[in-house]
Amino acid sequence: MNIAAADFFRPLKLTSPPTNSDYQMVDCYLQAADAFARTIRQSVFIIDFHQKGFLYVSDDPLFLCGEKSRNVRKMGFDFYKKQVPASDLWMIQQINEASYDFYIKQSPDVRLNNTLSFDYHLKQPTGRLVLVNQKVTPLVLDRYNNIWLALCLVTHSPNKGAGNICITQKGNNKTFVLDLSAKEWVTYKRVKLTGQELSIITLATRGFKIDQIALELHISEATVKFHKGNIFKKLQVKNMAEAISSAINMNLI
Repeated sequence: MNIAAADFFRPLKLTSPPTNSDYQMVDCYLQAADAFARTIRQSVFIIDFHQKGFLYVSDDPLFLCGEKSRNVRKMGFDFYKKQVPASDLWMIQQINEASYDFYIKQSPDVRLNNTLSFDYHLKQPTGRLVLVNQKVTPLVLDRYNNIWLALCLVTHSPNKGAGNICITQKGNNKTFVLDLSAKEWVTYKRVKLTGQELSIITLATRGFKIDQIALELHISEATVKFHKGNIFKKLQVKNMAEAISSAINMNLI
């Protein structure tokens, strides 16, 4: 499989790049991204769609795969060709095409409200493949309302395999899930968890057991079990691990 870096940006057609004065305004975004990365201690980077590369890459080792952040920034999307297995690389290229098409069909006033989420493998220095989740949120549009900059966050994925592709929108109670074989976005009503349910599943992500959750929230263990049952029913899962994975994919937590 021979995928060029430019292939990751199909079918987006950008004919009028930002000017030097436009780029002078970008420093505030880079500083904010760096502060954000240092605060959360996770992999953060900014994609520049006009330059077809990375404008910023944080120092977190998960995404870097043993490289220096400055080297990854210079490599741009060739980094994916080096560190992502061929099957996942093809998937990412297909996701990009489908998500660009999705964004283009959106009215300009809501394009910044979308967050794309998907899982893929990265080759670590030890040779081990690590499943990660990447979230991509448009940060700045150019003068023609095309995506110019996007903020990306990479974390360990709680899922079992690559894929799990979805788009959520700020202010929208729907989730758009990509059927990769059909290249179609399937719309689902977004699940809404109560405050108590969100507290329980958030504590569960930190490894809290039922008795610990009950103690932390000052409720009985029976109440915790009751809410867990409701969580499983709403997310259509069988256990808490699946619930956490589903909630993360849906941007519920």
